[in-house]
Order: sequence, then C-alpha cells, then structure tokens
Amino acid sequence: MFKKISSLFFVGLTFISPNLQAEKHPVIAGPLVTEELVQQITRADQRLFDALFNNCDLREAQNLVTDDFEMYHDKWGQTAKSGEEFVKAITNMCKQRENGSGIRARRELVIESTKIYPVNHYGAIQSGTHRFYGINDDKSEVLREISQFTHLWKQVDGEWQLARVLSFDHKPAEQHIGH
Repeated sequence: MFKKISSLFFVGLTFISPNLQAEKHPVIAGPLVTEELVQQITRADQRLFDALFNNCDLREAQNLVTDDFEMYHDKWGQTAKSGEEFVKAITNMCKQRENGSGIRARRELVIESTKIYPVNHYGAIQSGTHRFYGINDDKSEVLREISQFTHLWKQVDGEWQLARVLSFDHKPAEQHIGH
C-alpha cells in the first residue's frame, strides 16, 4: 500500500513540479516597439543609404557606422570587419563610379517588409527586403536585384549607428517578376 501511495505521490509531483519551476522563472516579453523607434530607425536607414549610394558622402557614412562594424554578404562573405574598412570599401566604390568603371546604383527599402525590434540597453534590430536599381547615363533606372537584410543598430550618445549587417538571399530582379 505504501508503494502505491508513494508512486501516486511521485506522479503527482511530476505534474505539479513544472508549474512550480515556471513560477520561479516566469517568461517575460521583450521590449515593445514604439512608433518613435520605427521612425528613428527608418530615418537612420535612409541617411545611411543616401550617404552610401546617392551621395558618396564618406563623412556621413563614417558617422553612421560603429568602429567595430561588421558586414556579412551571402555572395561575398565577410566584407567588413570595422567601420574604417567599410568606409574604405565605399570610398573605392565611389571612385569607380567617378571614373566610369563602377555601376551607379540606388537602394530602395521595401517599407511594408520592414520589421523593427528594440534591443534593451543596446539599440534595435531591423529586417526586411530591399531593391537595388542601376542608374543609366540618362538617369533612367533598371531594377537589378532584390535581397533580404538584417541590421543591428546601436544607439551611441543619442545617435543611431549601424553595428552589424547580414545581407542575404540576393536574386536577380527577373527572378522576382510576378512574385
């Protein structure tokens, strides 16, 4: 009889015990996204890509990335290990555009694809889709490529700087027609 009671007691504890453990370690939600955060990250994103693609503004680009910036690209691997290295690559891209050996391009953020998540005590994660257009000599544009991205933004002294970039799922535009 004692064996049956102790077996029932043990079985009962196994059903109760997980609930007791859950009470000790409650699951809490992460921080909530605010409209203000969405606007701030969207503006920082626009500033960055205006500096990189539209204006070749190297000083602005330098101000918008962290010193320990890193970028990973599905086609090219790790393309930058520091903010300085990244700005140097942008400098080379701008020189190639000036001498006609590089493609002029524009990046378009697909607003409806964008998601932003706050990261406590650091900044925010931004993910979404963007499109890249080539700009012809007559200023007409052609959609060349569509890809996905994940950006980790860091707030430094009230300013947003890009710390990490994952750029992936690059596909030629013709693969996306009708999708």
